[in-house]
Amino acid sequence: MALEIERKFLVTGDGWRTAAHKIVPMAQGYLNDLKAMDTGAMKASVRVRIQGDEACLNLKSRELGHTRQEFDYAIPVDDARALLALSVGGLVDKRRHYVTHEGHLWEVDEFLGENAGLVVAEIELGSADEAFAKPDWAGTEVTDRPRYYNLALATRPFNQWSDGEKTGQGG
Repeated sequence: MALEIERKFLVTGDGWRTAAHKIVPMAQGYLNDLKAMDTGAMKASVRVRIQGDEACLNLKSRELGHTRQEFDYAIPVDDARALLALSVGGLVDKRRHYVTHEGHLWEVDEFLGENAGLVVAEIELGSADEAFAKPDWAGTEVTDRPRYYNLALATRPFNQWSDGEKTGQGG
């Protein structure tokens, strides 16, 4: 079984930009919606993603917090385009910036389109209690806030959030 152990933070400032060693454009959509997950009708999100010139189908279990089951399968880009046309909710467009900080790889997602203005950094860890150095540009931790999950952003994008939500206040 594949496990993802991930922590997520809001990004403050632009200090991460010059440290990025790779940038990959991504477009993703979901074949199920947030309501199906919230009601328990489905226990995993089903995502299609095109990243650069590659594509994958991803299944991720619905658990709040930093640890979830995750399965990735490479698929042809043409198949991914066809599946994206079937997705529910909106597409999530972003640029992923890869930044190494004190021995850990950080993925900084700069969202575009309806989610423009949101920038989130994620770090994947080998264990839930693994120590890591938090960069200056990694602000408030939002790992346990479902509205920052990409599935939620496809359903209710950042441009629909209240000012309080946009500044990291509230649930």
